[in-house]
Amino acid sequence: MRADRLVSLVLLLRRHGRLSAATLSRELEVSTRTVLRDIEALSAAGVPVYAERGRHGGFALSPGFRTELTGLNHDEALALLVAGSRRGAQAFGLGSALASAMLKVVDALPESHRNAAADVAERLLIDPETDLLSRRPAVEEVSDAIVAEIRRAVFAGHRLRIRYAAVDQPPKWRTVDPIGLVTVRDQGYLLATRSGADRTYRLSRVLAAEELTEPAQRPDRVDLDRAWQERGARFRTGGDQVTVLVRVDPARREELVDTALAVLAEEADEEGRLRLEVTFQDPRHAEWALWRLATDAEALAPQWLRASLRDRAAAIAIRYGASS
Repeated sequence: MRADRLVSLVLLLRRHGRLSAATLSRELEVSTRTVLRDIEALSAAGVPVYAERGRHGGFALSPGFRTELTGLNHDEALALLVAGSRRGAQAFGLGSALASAMLKVVDALPESHRNAAADVAERLLIDPETDLLSRRPAVEEVSDAIVAEIRRAVFAGHRLRIRYAAVDQPPKWRTVDPIGLVTVRDQGYLLATRSGADRTYRLSRVLAAEELTEPAQRPDRVDLDRAWQERGARFRTGGDQVTVLVRVDPARREELVDTALAVLAEEADEEGRLRLEVTFQDPRHAEWALWRLATDAEALAPQWLRASLRDRAAAIAIRYGASS
């Protein structure tokens, strides 16, 4: 969130004095170009940030400037208090750092905004531990020490040794070139290359990590969003994926889509149901996804899936139709 980053930039300059664009980009985890745009935005908003040229130059606040965040209105102050992704921070081992940072932001707010925003924030609940059906989200345990070691290697641009437990394989040590960290639905991933080939590692499966001193072989700049989309596309088109034509009750659409790899086509029929063409990881995945929706979904094709679901239903009927 940009407002949060601008606040962090001002607080960094207030605490450290003069800082270079490169240092600010590392601290804020953004590119130097983004830092320069943020500096321009602060100047336009009336924050007296000035640049000093030379070998030891950088950006600083004008002497005597007091960084009370008077530029924030009530809604912006409230947004800062609720914007922190608790689970995302936990996935990267930054939960305590997030809490500490938010306390500093609250302390820097004007008193009128601080009290009002804190009171209103108590009326908002973000990502509760359970949903209305008392189902707990699938939260993976990740060692803070391991994630911290991975994070240091990513930020420093160093190679990394990890002991990784892939699915159905014994743990093995691997040396990788880390590119970045991604969190999706409360699960953390390390994007890296190994021997020049793209690799994606789930953080919960990393059993040990060691930052090496040698530099990582990776580009200076990276578009993580694009890299993640490209890897997702390769994942969806590889392996034993199957495409299924499904007729589903609109009320159960999200349950179906959440289990699928991709939705290729969708239209409503004359009876108000939805026809979707969806991709699943393999035949077993497709059968499980359709079975769990019972009569609210019908596999129209392929025929082998219809036969498999029919046979399963028949076996259940026989089991419960038998006399005691």
